[in-house]
Amino acid sequence: MEYIGRVPAPPLDRFIDDIYCLSGAPGHRQVSVPPMPSAHFYLNLGEPAVLWDSDPSEPPSVLAGEWFMGLWTRRFLLEYPTRVHLVGVHFKPWGMSPFAGVPARELRNRWVPVDAVWHRSADRIRNQVGGAASATEKLRVLESELRSRLVEVPGRGLDLVRRTGGWLEASHGAIPIGALSDAAGVSNNHLAAQFKAHAGVTPKRMARIYRFARLIESVDPRRPVDWSQLALTAGYFDQAHFSREFKDFTGRTPTGYLDLQRRFAAEPGFPPAGGPMPAE
Repeated sequence: MEYIGRVPAPPLDRFIDDIYCLSGAPGHRQVSVPPMPSAHFYLNLGEPAVLWDSDPSEPPSVLAGEWFMGLWTRRFLLEYPTRVHLVGVHFKPWGMSPFAGVPARELRNRWVPVDAVWHRSADRIRNQVGGAASATEKLRVLESELRSRLVEVPGRGLDLVRRTGGWLEASHGAIPIGALSDAAGVSNNHLAAQFKAHAGVTPKRMARIYRFARLIESVDPRRPVDWSQLALTAGYFDQAHFSREFKDFTGRTPTGYLDLQRRFAAEPGFPPAGGPMPAE
């Protein structure tokens, strides 16, 4: 598949990591997606995809059309159609808040149709983006739509979450939450409440996701991997905790995850930057 993406111009870049087009035949129909520090907007211009939650009590979801997806705190399995034609947005963990107009905690580990958030807008957006002649033009149209949707006056607490969330991002989740609250001049409880409202999770949970993202982005399957050193560098000081969290986030042991990466390391585009992995 071909991925064409770019960082949007200010002020959108304060809330969005990139906007992108993904198209072509997937190398692997099913991929396992670990928790990542990102919320999403998807506009599916092709056939539906299917999502299986790692929570067995949740039924599979057929993802067609346009939808928002909040921050996920557990892994899920995604099955692509035979050909992919997708336009999307990778929001920062708190970045959907000034666009969606609903508390982020209501979108955690969930997806919702765009019309449930941007009422009666999905068809218009789909027609405008889908009618663009090139990927570059599709991204321009989507960026213009996002700019028009950006709330000029941020919700209460968003600036606090954006500032402290930026510290977590820069430190890869290594800042203790108490130190984060002290630096921001607020209580732990107040900071947690604002994070839940604007990112859907507590700062402690977000720190865990950033820490794990740093870890797996550091794995190079073409070289020997010292898991103990990688875990220590990423901020895991308890090996048993590291092993449990790794299994929880990927569904595999560190050794099993590395074996899978090495199976696909010779393929174009691998190793991926800590994101989806083939589900065998």
